[in-house]
This record gives sequence, C-alpha cells and structure tokens, in this order.
Amino acid sequence: MRKTIALAVAAVALAGCGALPGQQAGGGGEEKQPQTVAETTATTEPPAPAEQAPSQETRAIASRQADVSGGGQHGKARVDILGLKRQGRTLSLNWAITALDGKVNVHNGLGTAPLDFTVSAVSLIDPVNAKRYRVARNGTGQDARCVCSGTQGQFLEKGQTSTLYAVFAAPPADVTKINIEMPMIGVLTDVPIS
Repeated sequence: MRKTIALAVAAVALAGCGALPGQQAGGGGEEKQPQTVAETTATTEPPAPAEQAPSQETRAIASRQADVSGGGQHGKARVDILGLKRQGRTLSLNWAITALDGKVNVHNGLGTAPLDFTVSAVSLIDPVNAKRYRVARNGTGQDARCVCSGTQGQFLEKGQTSTLYAVFAAPPADVTKINIEMPMIGVLTDVPIS
C-alpha cells in the first residue's frame, strides 16, 4: 500500500513538473550545440477530422551523435537534450534519441543491467565539485525504482525517435552547467541548467 501511494505521489509530482516519459533514441560521437527538434504532443482524444494537433518546435540545448551497439543491434544515433531544468532540490532531464542508421537498442541499452528496461544508467557529472549524480529512486530498498522513463520494447529503426526523461538530485545553485553521461552515447559536456 505504501509503495502504491509513493508511486502515485511520484507520478503526480512528475506530471506537475512536465517530466513525463517520452520515446525514441539517439547516439553519440559528435557533439553539437543548439539544434531544433520537432516534437509532437499526445492527446487523450483524437482531434476532430478537420483539425490536427500542431507540432511544437523545441530547441535542443545540446546534441551528440554516436555509433551504437547493444543486444545485437548496431546503428548510428543522435541524442538531443531538450531540457535540463532545476526545480527546487531536483533536476529534470528531458531528451530525444533518434536512430539515424541501422537499429538502436533503447530497450535495455540505457539501463544498469541487461534486464533493466529504464534509463537508470544515465548520470550527471558536476565537474566543478567532482560529483556524479545518479537517477533518483522512489525508495531505498532493492525494489526501489528509478524516477525515469521505461524503455521496454524500444528498438528504434532509422528515422524513429523516442523522448525520454530522468530526475536527479540538483547540484548546488552555483553550478550552471553539467556533463551528461549516457551509455552507448558518451558524454555531452557543458550542458546549461535552466
């Protein structure tokens, strides 16, 4: 019962923060700063036949391309960091990963173990204070889950994108840029915190 309440509170908090899970993946190699990425919004009801949901343009604050492989899948991917927002004592990271070529295994490629179908292995590195921040958990026991996107079944083909999120403890207020480390992708450096 306590787990259910804790999960419900976490879901409400994330919904209020705008940190809901997205979809798609991308890889590293080259870092690129600001790039525009189109992102569509999902609605609970389909739009009327004559109207369509408008796409929203989101400016990437950092990007990186990489050749990626995992689980027998090989390809080239791009990660676009869409937001890194400080909210009180937490920091919300939102990004999109896009398969540029081949196949990209987001399914378990960003987790901490082969059966971890989340993005829990993504971490933030504070170069000023020499500290690593891991994805937040909803408890302290072995059954504690990350406060992040689930990725089960996400095997991206060329052109497909998945929007993802993770929540971390916030670094000190004087830290205005941070490095983001992602399995398969590498490190995106000096990403600004808003």
